[in-house]
This record gives sequence, structure tokens and C-alpha cells, in this order.
Amino acid sequence: MKKPTVSAGGSDRSWLLAAIGRIEADFQRSSDTHLIPLRLAGFAGVDLYLKDESSHPTGSLKHRLARSLFLYALCNGWLRQGGTVVEASSGSTAISEAYFARLLGLPFVAVMPMGTSPEKVAAIEFQGGRCHLIDDPMRIYGESQRLADELGGHYMDQFTYAERATDWRSNNNIAESIFEQMRLERHPVPSWLVSSAGTGGTVATLGRCVRYRARDTRVCAADAELSVFFDHYLNRQPDLCLHQGSRIEGIGRPRVEASFLPQVIDGMVKVPDVWSVAAMHELSALVGRRVGPSTGTNLVAALACMDQMRAAGVVGSVVTLLCDAGERYANTYYDDQWLQRAGLACDDQRAAVAASLAEAELAAELVAGWRTAGDLAIAGQ
Repeated sequence: MKKPTVSAGGSDRSWLLAAIGRIEADFQRSSDTHLIPLRLAGFAGVDLYLKDESSHPTGSLKHRLARSLFLYALCNGWLRQGGTVVEASSGSTAISEAYFARLLGLPFVAVMPMGTSPEKVAAIEFQGGRCHLIDDPMRIYGESQRLADELGGHYMDQFTYAERATDWRSNNNIAESIFEQMRLERHPVPSWLVSSAGTGGTVATLGRCVRYRARDTRVCAADAELSVFFDHYLNRQPDLCLHQGSRIEGIGRPRVEASFLPQVIDGMVKVPDVWSVAAMHELSALVGRRVGPSTGTNLVAALACMDQMRAAGVVGSVVTLLCDAGERYANTYYDDQWLQRAGLACDDQRAAVAASLAEAELAAELVAGWRTAGDLAIAGQ
């Protein structure tokens, strides 16, 4: 793939150094995200924590990724002054990349599926970006490269570079942040770190870091219903493909992405979409504010880990991610009529999630809904 190059001297180099300086200054101004403890009556011996990534300046976990992608592209000589930045994204990464593009004075175009929530489109435009919507989710890759070539810009390609752009030993590392914040808790070394997979970059960072730091912690990846990641974890087939995009915005992919590294994952949970939405609603009631749908996916996967620990008589802690705030989904996942049309009405499932959080056993229908693999060997699954 041909990449734009930056001259080694003159004004281009001055712009490059200034651009990196602006991103680093932005990071210096930002505080770390909160780690929220949840005490669940049904899990007396297992503590659950939410890493609240919604508090980033652009409101989601993807702020970390966008910052790393921009630094990676700048240091590789792929961005130039005035050049257009193009990204394939279902929303949150595009919002964050639009933020950094505006910080550097660069035009930004997001190539997104047609069904992306209006709130996310508005958030990208608020940051100065432009949205390019297409019908077929499998076309976002080629269309992004085509636009970048046409505009003489750079296609960021988060699905290829997410796992390598973030330095899992330092720089902007969410795993190190979690371990530092857990230091004074009663179970300071988590038994499980749980994250859903969009690009796979965050899961790769978690998996690499626990190995590098020799932590006795396992990593669980959560997958959406319409996604190939779980099956790829099982059989390692690289050419798996779906012709339908995920219904849980921001996670799940119709093809195996280069940034998804199954070998650094200890277990996976595949969560039906209706259970993700049900868990999203119940968790929102529990914490007193709206969370996004991928956070619901994370909660169900975390419950699978916690249930395994409880059944084995193991005490400890589990940390998962609050990926973004629910305000971005007011007209979709928080609209009852939209949920009905999408086949995601979830009153019964939400009641089962509520019972599972409060009682000593998980609701049978919740356990029957998910699929597990790897170290997550739930009896009967």
C-alpha cells in the first residue's frame, strides 16, 4: 500500500514536530479515567469494576486508539500538513480521530455504515469531520482507500494498525492504568480483564501487557452476535466472512481483522445482541446513567467469568470496560420503538439480568444464551 511521505527537512519537519507536540500536550492536559467498583449481591466473593472510558474528551475508549493511531502515522511519515485523514469506522473511532484531526488542522472523512446513529454522525461533524455513508459494511475498507487516494490523503486503517499503534509496555496503555488503579483494592490483581472486540487492538494490548508484566490475570474477549471473531478464535480460519454488519455499534466485524490476535486471549464469550442490549439497560439503572451497547456486551462476558469463579469457589476481581456513554444512542438502543423494529426488544432478558446480579445463581436463560470458548468452560456449554 503506497503511503504519503513527509520530507525530512524544512517546513514539513517543523509541522511534524509541532503536530506531535500538540498531541502530547493534549494528553498532558487529560486525567486518567475512573475505575468504578460495583458490589453485586449475587457475587459476594467476586468484585466487579468498570473502567469508565466515557470520560475521555471525545467520550469513549476509542480516544486512546485515535491518539495512538495519529502518533503512529506521524512517526511513520504517513501524514502531511493539509492532507486529508480518512477512516473506516462505525462511529466512536471516527469521533475521536476527527478530534485529533482538528487539533492538527487536518480535514477528516469518516466512511461509515448507513445505519450509524445520528448522534455519532452529529458528533463527528461537531469535531469538524465529514461523514461518508455506505450501504454495504464490507465496502468500507476499499471505499476508504479510494477516498484517501482521490484526495491525496491518508487512510488510517484502524483495523490493521490498532494492535501495533499502541505500545503495550507504556504510552497510553489501558492495562497499566487498570493495574495501577487496582493496587489498593482487596483483590489487586484481577482474575480476568474483559473487553469486547472492535478492531481487537484493546484486547491485544491487555493480553500482551499481562504477559509482559507476568501478571496472574487472564484476558476474555467478548464478541457480538453478527461477528466472525469468536469463530476465528475457535478455528483460526483467516477467511471467515459475513455479509451483514454487527448490530452492536463499535464491536464485532464481518471479516477477520489484522489487529485481532486470538493467541493472546485466554477465553471468549459470544453474546446474543438482545442480551447485550438488556445488560446495557440494566447496568444503566445500576450506575445511574446511560451506557452504550458494547458495555452491555462486556457486562455479560464479565458475568460469565464471575460465574465460573463463583462455581469454583474462587474469590477475586474482574475488570471490564465502560466503553462509551449512552447519550449517543438516544434514538436507537434507548428508543423502545427502534428496538422493536430491530428485533432487540429485551424486557424479559433485562429482568433475567437483574435477577442474575442480585441472586446467588445466574438466570438459566442468560447462561443458555451465550457461547464460551477457551478457559471459559461453563458446565453444559
